[in-house]
Amino acid sequence: MSLLEILRFAGRGVAANKLRSALTMLGILIGVAAVILLVAVGNGSAQAVNRSIEALGTNTITVSSTARGGTTPSALTVDIAQSLHDPALAPDVRAVSPVVSSAPTMTHAGTEHPVAQFLGTHPTYFGSSNSPLAAGAAFTDQDVAQGRRVVVLGRTVATELFADTDPVGQQVTVGGALFTVVGVLAEKSSASGFADPDDLAVAPLTAVQQTITGYGPVNSILVEATGPDRVNAAQQQVTQILNQRLDLPAGTTATGRGGAGADAAPYRIQNAAQLLATRTETAQTFTVLLGTVAGISLLVGGIGITNIMLVTVTERTREIGIRKALGAPRRTILTQFLAEATMLSVLGGGLGVAAALIGSRFTIVGVQPVIVPSSVALALGVSVAIGLFFGSVPASRAAGLRPIDALRYE
Repeated sequence: MSLLEILRFAGRGVAANKLRSALTMLGILIGVAAVILLVAVGNGSAQAVNRSIEALGTNTITVSSTARGGTTPSALTVDIAQSLHDPALAPDVRAVSPVVSSAPTMTHAGTEHPVAQFLGTHPTYFGSSNSPLAAGAAFTDQDVAQGRRVVVLGRTVATELFADTDPVGQQVTVGGALFTVVGVLAEKSSASGFADPDDLAVAPLTAVQQTITGYGPVNSILVEATGPDRVNAAQQQVTQILNQRLDLPAGTTATGRGGAGADAAPYRIQNAAQLLATRTETAQTFTVLLGTVAGISLLVGGIGITNIMLVTVTERTREIGIRKALGAPRRTILTQFLAEATMLSVLGGGLGVAAALIGSRFTIVGVQPVIVPSSVALALGVSVAIGLFFGSVPASRAAGLRPIDALRYE
């Protein structure tokens, strides 16, 4: 019997009990669709996180204090921040922005909005943090020197307080002080489960210190390297200067970079490249975990194929006996039932791919899935393998029946 005839008989066997075949394919469909979609969700989440991190700038370094008690000599100050911008000691540092932060409530015309981040900094912050403006202009060094109460709003803050009104030139109240809006930041992408990057306001450092935070130490220092390839060099230079200014012993390492105990510095240094690498590794682990969990449903579908094919073999025992009595070899019976099981897997897998492609057009738990082509090929390959593997037991049973026993079966 030719392969084409075997496939024709297999097709008839599948079509003989449409409901049973449909239920079997449904199990494979769910398994394949789950694998592809969950991997797509993990991939989409990873890409969203990467975009958010890259939006901060890939050539930036953030220095934050880990010292408790803001008045300690080891606290970061504006003077220390300015010392990092030294062409002789730190040639790979392009700009330095000291940052103080608070989370006050901002008010305009009776409308209130609790701002997640109200930052006081220098104009270099906008370039270093990759924060372009969509309207208006940024404040200047002169605004910082004179402590002018001007502010640049993030998109979320502008929308909450002004709705469809142009906020530029309007006044808002922060901590009992009036600030004039001079600009609105361009919208930034965000990842599901992370803070809204547009829920912030940025004002001159001196104005924020005067009205909200006081003239204590700064919360962090944003350092911009001369290029993405000079970040590590700039980080080493910044570490050396900080250790000198804070009078730390030689060999002290920044917290979060392998340092610990007495030799750990009272500050933490992070650069965007390190953060991106860490988040990428985490996202890959998360994606693998999702794919593994979804793969369990494929295994369940394979067990379903075994059960259905065993029932099919039992129902068609007399047919098998007749065919073997007429001279059908063992391999023909084996191939036919394997073909039936594989056909169910292939059809279910194909429908599962179609369902996953349709599902990827929708947002799932706040994430836009991004299909990974290799996951489609892997899911289809596994579905075929499942048909062959789980169909081999009932197929072997059918092929091993003795004709006399099969003909006597009722």
